Amino acid sequence: MAKVTFTPSNKTEEVKNGSELRYVCEEKFNIPFGCKDGICGTCRIRIIDGLKSLSQKNQKEEDLLPNNPKERLACQSQIKSGHLKIDDGYD
Repeated sequence: MAKVTFTPSNKTEEVKNGSELRYVCEEKFNIPFGCKDGICGTCRIRIIDGLKSLSQKNQKEEDLLPNNPKERLACQSQIKSGHLKIDDGYD
């Protein structure tokens, strides 16, 4: 099982390894989603710790977020394993 923690609220959820990040973000942490296809950028998140716990950026993420490796699109990311910390106060 993997863990996802949102800071500064320190809410944590356990998810199955390989889970799509959008489900835990949407259902447990109310992160808004627009298109859910990696085009709009509404679900942009910032990884505080555990970047290696996520799948690699895909082309949609590279196109939309080319300059910061810690920015990801929740709709395009999968949790491989481990512990991931996400900034839930990020705009």
